[in-house]
Amino acid sequence: ILYTDVPGRMLNTVVVAFGSGLLSLVAGAMAGYALARIRLRGAATLGTLILMSRGVPPIALAVPLFLVARSLNLTDQHITLILAYCTFLIPYVMWLTRGFFISLPRELEEAATIDGCSRYGAFFRIIVPISLPSLISTFIFSVILAWEELLFALVLTNRNAVTMPVLVAGIGADTVNGTNWAALCAVGTMTVVPVVLFALLVQKWLIAGLTDGATKG
Repeated sequence: ILYTDVPGRMLNTVVVAFGSGLLSLVAGAMAGYALARIRLRGAATLGTLILMSRGVPPIALAVPLFLVARSLNLTDQHITLILAYCTFLIPYVMWLTRGFFISLPRELEEAATIDGCSRYGAFFRIIVPISLPSLISTFIFSVILAWEELLFALVLTNRNAVTMPVLVAGIGADTVNGTNWAALCAVGTMTVVPVVLFALLVQKWLIAGLTDGATKG
């Protein structure tokens, strides 16, 4: 464990957390809108099955993902970790945004269609701006979930893309030199404090998104 490379590990964590959160928000919101608005046979069952995928043990996905990444020579890469995090973030985002979109009246899209908008135009020009507080709150939760994830980062990274949770786990499990409690405390604090500060900075949008989803409709 290289204690002197804490800034590099922190940068990796920021890139992976925000990258996976943004990608999951885009894909999950579009999927949630499709399940909320497009009339498909078995759409409710499909949504439930996707949500149930959150119950799959992460280790059941980590090993196959590692084998695929190794075969493609993509181990220890930021993009690999971002895509791996999307496997558990997209169902979460999809289910939350589906509830937000269902609460919106269909007349909004109908009016946009009459004005000449396509379904994509109605989604991006009407639905997304109205649901922005809810989307921001979902993004915040996704970033926090990705920030604290350990297993995928432990399996898929080795040196270049190591994140802060892996660094903390490595310090605590150092059987050669023994646990360096001072370093463990310092690095653990550095891992938690950014998340707390981030939550405090965005609490206005977080609360707005939660109350918006609870009262709309």
